[in-house]
Amino acid sequence: MTLALSGARILTPEGVVDGHMLVIDAGRIQRIAPLGEIPANARHLRLQGGWLAPGFVDLQVNGGGGVMLNNAPSVDSLRKMAQAHARIGATTILPTLITDTPAVVAAAITAVEMAVAGGVPGIAGLHLEGPHLALSRKGAHYPALIRVMEEEDLALLLEAARRLPLLKVTLATESVTPEQIRALTAAGVLVSLGHTDARFEDCRAAADAGAACVTHLFNAQSQMGNREPGVVGAALALGALSAGIIADGIHVHPASLRNALRAKAGPGRVFLVSDSMATAGSDIDAFTLNGREIRRSGDRLTLVDGTLAGAHLELAQAIRNAMAMGGLDACEALGMATRYPADLIGRFDLGRIAVGARADLVHLDEDLCLRRVWRDGLDLD
Repeated sequence: MTLALSGARILTPEGVVDGHMLVIDAGRIQRIAPLGEIPANARHLRLQGGWLAPGFVDLQVNGGGGVMLNNAPSVDSLRKMAQAHARIGATTILPTLITDTPAVVAAAITAVEMAVAGGVPGIAGLHLEGPHLALSRKGAHYPALIRVMEEEDLALLLEAARRLPLLKVTLATESVTPEQIRALTAAGVLVSLGHTDARFEDCRAAADAGAACVTHLFNAQSQMGNREPGVVGAALALGALSAGIIADGIHVHPASLRNALRAKAGPGRVFLVSDSMATAGSDIDAFTLNGREIRRSGDRLTLVDGTLAGAHLELAQAIRNAMAMGGLDACEALGMATRYPADLIGRFDLGRIAVGARADLVHLDEDLCLRRVWRDGLDLD
């Protein structure tokens, strides 16, 4: 059935379009047309102002809907996570497995492969955050499971890259070699630097080998100093690197967020991630990870010792925070949750309102609060 949406500003890669309607057919965007050209067979829905934007693309989702991928790496968990995040605007997610045992890693790879083959909507692939990290920057990752990358680990990742539509791997330069990074990127893996005390030159070498991203900028990584720029300095100075950032006002100070946005060298971009845990899209306030309890207090998630453990953040809120804290306009902030992450993973059918793109859409009011979500042109209300 053809659907025509009107009454809101339409955000396109070229800018905002007013006084037009969006025509959707067979789950794809057919055209942006003047209001007087509503197709005769279309169902016409008039929105009450606000913004019509692409569905959000979240490349760091540890859990949602009350479940953690680590605790139950199954198709059912992935379906629950995708459903929970779609209802809060993230119509495409990259399920993220935090450092775990080889058996759990293998189970997660199989679960994502089966979910994609089975048509579970909204699953872009898999993000393995660890176990090849630096103990000095472990954060909430279980230290006993962190280790250097061996040949069998590399073989597993290369096999996973063949089986999955997308594999993103967060690793530390202390635990891998440039040759291993080169092998991963040659196989199509999106290599991201994170949980590392890497020096600037280590990051440059990793980028030269094909690394294209930094995981949760500022968090669990070497900071920028006067003589050693560290991971943060490399993320901002090296145009080959993009960087995810958790804009919840807890993980990153507003001034740091603002400075990063102003300093980032292109073509790499800073984009928004939720780093969300099981609490996203649910009313639970505690859960376990690797046998350790994580508690929610407001929007803060911590281990018992106070270590930050992921985030309780919806991307719509992150967009508003990026505007308020980072001094961005709405178009740029929305791009950080839509087109920039979609482009990074090579999904040019996502994160944009353009002819032929998937009709994954959100309606936001004037204050950029979420009002409605469509996935493949179907209303999720």
